[in-house]
Amino acid sequence: MTNPLPQLRIGNVEIGFPVVQAALSGYSDWAMRLIARRLGASYALCEVVLDRLVLAAGKKNRNRFLHVCDEEHPVGGQLMGSEPTEFASAAAELARAGFDVIDINFGCPVKKVLGRCRGGFLLSQPETALEIVSRVRENVPPEKPVTVKMRRGLDDSQESRDRFFKIFDGAFARGVAAVTVHGRTVVQRYVGRSRWEFLRDVKRHAGSRTVLGSGDLFTAQDCLDMIAQTGVDGVTVARGAIGNPWIFSQARALAAGLPLPPPPRLHEQREVIREHYRLAEQIYGPQSCGRQMRKFGIKYSRLHPEGKLVRDAFIAVHRPEEWPTVLERFYADDLPGCYPPTGPDGDANPEADCAEAA
Repeated sequence: MTNPLPQLRIGNVEIGFPVVQAALSGYSDWAMRLIARRLGASYALCEVVLDRLVLAAGKKNRNRFLHVCDEEHPVGGQLMGSEPTEFASAAAELARAGFDVIDINFGCPVKKVLGRCRGGFLLSQPETALEIVSRVRENVPPEKPVTVKMRRGLDDSQESRDRFFKIFDGAFARGVAAVTVHGRTVVQRYVGRSRWEFLRDVKRHAGSRTVLGSGDLFTAQDCLDMIAQTGVDGVTVARGAIGNPWIFSQARALAAGLPLPPPPRLHEQREVIREHYRLAEQIYGPQSCGRQMRKFGIKYSRLHPEGKLVRDAFIAVHRPEEWPTVLERFYADDLPGCYPPTGPDGDANPEADCAEAA
């Protein structure tokens, strides 16, 4: 008999099943989050948003970045910036918009982000990073948990490791409810494997404090393996969830001791893609929605037995009226679907977790 996974809790927010959707810039908008929640994700984070963009957000950007609905609670808002006062003010805006958890990004490795002293750069600046944590915690209502996303350090030097733990322990001391750790360094970016053994060391160091793991979660089994091998309290699925929201229900089945469910058949895929498009249209409008959804169609195509043809068809879509044509052509017959290719090769933009927010 399989032992059930412990339920995840972040501060006073009950999450439940400990496999959640990460923040993905350019992807994890309201539409993607809602689809993921309906297919088994117990919690999802919005795409990382720049503090200055939140503070200057007009109606269009507020609708994209700050839209929250009743169905998706609990939901997290992830923020990135460099100046503690602006960061704190933007965090308060996210809280007012309805996000249940405010997440601080100290992990993005994208070059233009680092050059502006944001994201992973702050792992080299413990004093500034911890001032941001303090200001955010002070500015966000006490009933709303604050969390932090980190990489395992700027690089693999001892100095970098020491700074990691200074920020890690200091963040908890300043009232954060959980820390998510990605098993790659900032310098490593997305090259090479995520070092899960580091996550194990961090969780041992953390004790009862809540730690989530991230990195190289491309299948449902990967999610359960990370929890089993490292002892983390939960995992955040990033690239592995783009175009494959079924990863969450598959992980739930495996955790319950059931066989891995078969990949969704084409009619199920078609209905999910249609609903995803309908939701996205509410955010972006009918003229811009197709352009935004094209990158999702490309990723959904990996689950189709004629994946390359479907991918090319989605790439060729330029007008809204062309979108249903692809579905009618390739999803008319209810054929068995495919599991997406495992591993990072051919996966979504590896910099999706923060590049567009820079």
